[in-house]
Amino acid sequence: MRTQAMLALLFATVASAQPVEDALRARIGDFQGTVSLYAKNLDTGSTTGIRESDAVRTASTIKLPIMLAVFDAVARGQAKWTEPLTVTADEKVSGSGVIGSEISDYVQLPLRDVLHLMIVLSDNTATNMILERFTADAVNAYLDKIGIKTTRSLRKVRGDGNQLKSPSGWSAAGKLPENQKYGLGVTTPRDMVTILEKLERGEIVSPDASREMIAVLKRCQDNSGIRRPMGDVPVANKTGALDALRSDVGIVYSKGGRIAMAITVDGMPKVDYTPDNTGTILIADLARILVDGLAKK
Repeated sequence: MRTQAMLALLFATVASAQPVEDALRARIGDFQGTVSLYAKNLDTGSTTGIRESDAVRTASTIKLPIMLAVFDAVARGQAKWTEPLTVTADEKVSGSGVIGSEISDYVQLPLRDVLHLMIVLSDNTATNMILERFTADAVNAYLDKIGIKTTRSLRKVRGDGNQLKSPSGWSAAGKLPENQKYGLGVTTPRDMVTILEKLERGEIVSPDASREMIAVLKRCQDNSGIRRPMGDVPVANKTGALDALRSDVGIVYSKGGRIAMAITVDGMPKVDYTPDNTGTILIADLARILVDGLAKK
């Protein structure tokens, strides 16, 4: 009887996922770019995906795994939240955030504040300051520790547009020729959802640390993707953007369940950094389909 019940649940999950995938593919249509995604209702176990195990460029979503490694280092006594990190010209880069453009060299900021800026404002200079202190290799070692084998932090942020700095802060994985094309980091949608699920279940570092990381993600200021169609529904997320790419990973706390999702759109032919980038709009629409389709009936 128990086996029959498990099989019934499996068939029901597969059956419910098919209409969701059909709706996703209908919305994607002939979109100019490659869409990779994975989503899971953390309350029911229902999932759906498109190229969910394919490697994708992380852009700034790699800042989520970086945050995990910092919390682990603090928990192990390898760092303190009050530890000062010094703003330097070497770590300053253009792009998102405020440290690079608004904070003077040699100002010292506590580690906790730098981490908050890295996630909430996606501050590129904050990310480099953290990677200078902890290293991309340490991030990858922690990912190995929690069973995440594909996602890798590859190097520091170079900046945006015509203000790119020379690549630096390479991890061992970043030096591999096959990883050069990924830039800051590499992941899969399935990996990112696994990380989000572990966070939501209190399995990253400790239950308290996991809750604090979720709280930081809920303060993310970029509401152009997953957050866009959700109104007052709480969302914990981290976005990423490159010339041809948009990505968003997060948990939507809907009435129909906690829907964890990771969506990457890459290969777009037109550079557009407005909130109405076609990839950003697509992510918002796909997020709405995922929440509606995977919700408890």
